Amino acid sequence: MVYIAIILGCALGALVGMNAPIISYTYSNYLAIAIIAALDSVFGGVTSVVKKNFDLKIFLSGFFGNAVLSILLTVLGEKLNVDIYLAAIIVFVGRMFTNLAIIRRYYVEKWCEKLEKIKDKKDVQSDEK
Repeated sequence: MVYIAIILGCALGALVGMNAPIISYTYSNYLAIAIIAALDSVFGGVTSVVKKNFDLKIFLSGFFGNAVLSILLTVLGEKLNVDIYLAAIIVFVGRMFTNLAIIRRYYVEKWCEKLEKIKDKKDVQSDEK
């Protein structure tokens, strides 16, 4: 079932990508910072699911709040002729790597525990023979 969803998502993404209008250079900074802010929120949400303290209200407020704040920083930076959005990118990407490290540790520990259980099960079976 998951494979079907992945294949459908890839096909839909390819079709939309081929038929979507190209974003002009004027708005590319806004789109880039909004995507990075949204990805930061997604990684934060996955981390909170791993830690078992996910709250949808906090996720949604962070998702939209981060995107709006980062776009406003980009607008302000354009008005002042200073690349303020780079500061937001550094913060968001840093948090993304931190959240990714937490997620990675969780799944590596889970995988090691599973391997240890399999090893213990084999040791018990070999002792019984």
